[in-house]
Amino acid sequence: MTAQIALLADGRLHLQHGPIDCLCRAWGEEAEVAAAYAQLAAAFPAVLPGLCAELALLRARLPALPPRGAVGRAMHAACAPYADRFITPMAAVAGAVADNLLAAMTRGRRLSRGFVNDGGDIAFHLAPGTELRCGLVADLAAPAIDGVAVLRADAPARGIATSGRACKGQGGRSFSFGIADAVSVLARSAAAADAAASVIANAVDLPGHPAIRRRPARAIDPDSDLGDLPVTWAVDRLDDAAIATALAAGELVARGLLSRGLIEGAVLVLGPCRVVCCGGSFVSAR
Repeated sequence: MTAQIALLADGRLHLQHGPIDCLCRAWGEEAEVAAAYAQLAAAFPAVLPGLCAELALLRARLPALPPRGAVGRAMHAACAPYADRFITPMAAVAGAVADNLLAAMTRGRRLSRGFVNDGGDIAFHLAPGTELRCGLVADLAAPAIDGVAVLRADAPARGIATSGRACKGQGGRSFSFGIADAVSVLARSAAAADAAASVIANAVDLPGHPAIRRRPARAIDPDSDLGDLPVTWAVDRLDDAAIATALAAGELVARGLLSRGLIEGAVLVLGPCRVVCCGGSFVSAR
């Protein structure tokens, strides 16, 4: 298994290595963009082997010894604020990889904007006075733009990530203890957004509700870091009151993280309903 690197016709750089699949883009003078992509291509092949070398630590429940690799340390640090509940550094893996690759791409370069999108968890660079617009998709089975996050250089957020109950058997690649269709979070890094999105999505829940079907994570994916813990597999129809109760539980957690400075904003979606929690960054309707 070797790293695959390809420049696409639209100017994006595609990186793929095992489970890591990134789309990257830089804007700036032609020579600067070319140099940024060369730096990114040079750094990428070492990322997956570095993670695999410390996989036991990365799958261990926090608190645990921090890994030695740069990406592993970033994963551990992003999850450390949530060590009072079940969490492993793997909750921040995609975001931490995106942060690491963005740093490689932008180091010493003069770029106006740039991003690394690792499966929907995105680290972004913005020069003063610039912005990016990021579409939010709540339903992977019927993808459509449900809202737009406006990412501005004068706001502190530099990462956005999404978590929810779209597990591997239903089109996504992550598991959730909760029932949110999607929770998108803005934070100061993609790793921080990734960890917080997992925590908030887990909190959107209705414990014991008969409409919710769960399965042990290991029964779905034998390699899951969640072991035999029950994760949400399917959710039957919920009435409006149940949806409101579940979203309120998640909103309580999201606003707590917002007040602690751990996130900059969040959007929680369940069925036809959504809750928007904004700090200095903004999420708008279409």
